[in-house]
Parts: sequence; structure tokens; C-alpha cells
Amino acid sequence: MNFTAYGVDTAKNVFQVYSVNRETGEVLNKQIKRAKFLEYFVNKPACLIGMEACGGSHHWARALQALGHEVRMMAGKAVKAFVNGNKNDAADARAIWLALQQPGVRAVAVKSEMQQAVLSLHRMRQQLVKFRTMQSNGLRGLLGEYGEVMPIGRTALNRGMKDALARLAERLPALLIDTLREQWDMLARLDQQILQIEQRLLAWMRQDRASKAIAEIPGVGLLTATAAVAAMGNANAFKSGREFAAWLGLVPAQTGTGGKVRLLGISKRGDTYLRTLLTHGARSVLMHTKEPGKWLQDIGKRRPPNVVVVALANKIARTIWALLAHDQKYDKEHVSLRPA
Repeated sequence: MNFTAYGVDTAKNVFQVYSVNRETGEVLNKQIKRAKFLEYFVNKPACLIGMEACGGSHHWARALQALGHEVRMMAGKAVKAFVNGNKNDAADARAIWLALQQPGVRAVAVKSEMQQAVLSLHRMRQQLVKFRTMQSNGLRGLLGEYGEVMPIGRTALNRGMKDALARLAERLPALLIDTLREQWDMLARLDQQILQIEQRLLAWMRQDRASKAIAEIPGVGLLTATAAVAAMGNANAFKSGREFAAWLGLVPAQTGTGGKVRLLGISKRGDTYLRTLLTHGARSVLMHTKEPGKWLQDIGKRRPPNVVVVALANKIARTIWALLAHDQKYDKEHVSLRPA
């Protein structure tokens, strides 16, 4: 059977595989149990396998590559355009197979286990930060119910919490005061957990050459450096720094017809977390730099501050790609020249 390309729709327990024999036109569209999935491909000749980039897809991609197959993962949005009729596993697998063979459909780089581990640390830290914010706001709301309005800021909350609890203890039951004190103590525990994750990321960055290289860029710190290296996967998966910036959603969206194209705000596609880090880093550079370069001065004269921030974030993203793709060190005096 001359099946050379397969579309695979992954799931928790049952996978759907779709292919068409290029000589006979025979259609293969079958379900495979999770435990039998790798066994199905283990003795097949090297082939091209397409999957959506979703939960667990990087694991299966690495396993299939170890068997000698070529794996191409695609964004779900790119695959959705090829779904005809009702959505089900069979239709999804067929859509993946169709998208796999279309020119211009971008492939997502397969991440290593270490890159996924670093991204997992970032996701857990991000979740803990959300928990901490929720915990702090919940405490403020409860104290406000009893007339204790705390000033804005975590430092002010810590400074005033002890006295507020002492005043409330004179007129409220001990069971409530003890619970409020426990909730306040939980903030310190969340701080400690976040700090431990950051220390682990720092230890990894000191051992990773790529992260240390891009950490030299103004506006790129511990979080941005480690997240960028892990999220990008392979820098050579992008043709240019501009393409990497577009993948992050740091370029204008477009709409147009009849030859007239109108530029909108940034597209906000791609990794929201990394885009946020780059934007905050650019804003920090603008706030603290003592001698902004000519490029920043020129764009600041003709564009609003937030547009300047995004433009600088775009430039930082392109610099990150250039350093990783060409294995270079950051040089603030470097002048990029367009090839003749």
C-alpha cells in the first residue's frame, strides 16, 4: 500500500488516522486505540505524518520521529479551514491530511522535552501569580465588608494587615479572624513557590547558551529569555525575524479588497504570554533608558507612546531570532545591512 502521507487527529484514548493511496485512490480512515498507535506506525516505511499542535502532540511527534517518520504539526486555525460538513474525528483527520499537503501552511516546530519542561514552569508560575492576585483581592474585599479599606499595593496590604486584624479581633468572632490570618499567610506561601520556580529557571538559563545570549538584549530578562527559547523551539523554523514577530502577533493585522489594504492594530496572534513579556520589556526600556537611540527618538516624534512600545517589542523579537538563528552574541553597535 503506497500511503505516504497521514493525517492524525489525536485524543485522550482514541486516535483517528486518515490517508489516501496515491496510486489506487484507496481511502484509509480508521480509529486506533492509544495503546496501539505507535505499534501501527512502527513497521511502516518512512512517511509524512501531520497533526494539530495541541495537548500531547509534541510527545507523539517525538515518538514518531524516533521511529524514522517526518512529523509536521500545524496550528488548529490552519486546519479548521479544511473541515467540510459536521465536525468529528474522521472529518478532522481528513482536514489535517489536506492541510498537510497545502503550500503555505506553517508547521509548528517540535519541542524537546527540556523546552516543554521550561514552558511548564512558566505556565505554573503564571497560574500562581493569578492565584496570588485573586487571594489578595479576596482579602481586600472581605476586610472592606467590615470597614477596613486597605491602600493599593501588596506592600501596603502587608503593612496594614496586622493592625487591621487586631482591630477586627475586638468585635468579630475568632473563627473569622483565624481564617483571615490563614488566608494572609497563604500569600507568603505563594510568594515562596513563585520564587522557587524563578530560581529553577535562573539555574537553567545559566546552563543554556541560547538563553544567556538573548538575555543580553535590553528589555529581555530571565522570564523573557527562557520563555522565548522554549517557545520558539527551533529558530530556523522561521525564515526571518519579521516572520517570528508576525508569529507572535506583534505586526499589524490587515483588511482589504479591490487592491486597497488597510492596516489595523496588532494581530495578537500566537503566544500571548511571550508577547506580553516582550511588550513589558520594551516599556521598561523606554522608561529607564537614559540615551534612547536615533531610531527610538525618530519614531517617538511621530507615533503615540503605545505604538512606540509595540514597535520596540517587535524589534526585540527580531533581534532574538537573529541571535538564535545565526548563533551570535548581542552587539549594541551592530548595524544590520540589507543584502544587495
